[in-house]
Amino acid sequence: MRKGEFVVNSKKKGMSLIAKQRAAGWTFLAPASILIAIMSFYPMVRAFIISLQKGTGANMRFTGFSNYQRILVDKVFQQSIGNTFFYLIIQVPIMLILAILLAQLLNNKHLKLRGLFRTCVFLPCATSLVSYSLIFRSMFATDGLINSILMKLGILHSGYNFLGHSGSAKAVIILALIWRWTGYNMVFYLAGLQNIEYSVYEAAKIDGANGWKTFWRITVPLLKPTIIMTFIMSINGTLQLFDESVNLTKGGPACQYDYYHVTLCIQHMFYQCAKLWICGSHVIFDLYHGSDPCIYQLESR
Repeated sequence: MRKGEFVVNSKKKGMSLIAKQRAAGWTFLAPASILIAIMSFYPMVRAFIISLQKGTGANMRFTGFSNYQRILVDKVFQQSIGNTFFYLIIQVPIMLILAILLAQLLNNKHLKLRGLFRTCVFLPCATSLVSYSLIFRSMFATDGLINSILMKLGILHSGYNFLGHSGSAKAVIILALIWRWTGYNMVFYLAGLQNIEYSVYEAAKIDGANGWKTFWRITVPLLKPTIIMTFIMSINGTLQLFDESVNLTKGGPACQYDYYHVTLCIQHMFYQCAKLWICGSHVIFDLYHGSDPCIYQLESR
């Protein structure tokens, strides 16, 4: 009995294997969880509280949702929202369709130099946002490469200011986004295609399915999780659009001072955290050095 009692007592004092695994898991998660809570969730809560206030420095007073009411009727803010969703509706579907088609072509095991082609398609993703934006800006300048080619072909008689007109400037931004991010999404589709057993396609060929039916009946359904993931990521990235607009058009064709500082400030901070919080996630710590720049500039307009 004494020996048995000793065994029971030792079990009570020690931790079980499951308890040890849970403790180890929480030990590894604790540092990251604390950092996320301090650097992300706390600033978001503080930013929301600040958005309900008005004033500068320590002279802040609670005003409720007046800032939200004012910004929702602001014409510049409404235009920035419309521009962003315009890019979202047009650019994201074209980019994802091109990515999945390129992945399908480059997944062909009989294709020679497919590794080189994959690298060339992915290389634009390795360039920085500012660098490729400046490259597109120089290409579509009045004396840039695109105008030179069009004039030599006789399509244009003089240089056209692509970035000086609203419609053409939006088209250039969409082209730049497609060029930059198509290869990035193609890598996800390519990884998903390589996880599909080749015997599935062989069975489809035996049953008489052509390439189009194989693509729609086999490839697309099996890539559905990857398609959903890239669709969500692309929406999130497009809603955070900022660098391309700044570096390509300086805030918009023939933009004024208020247009540049107000619209791009709201657009960047509004969509960066993808929340309906005014200038949310950029506030890391509330040091009471001043009110939110977006709200302050709106008040001064």
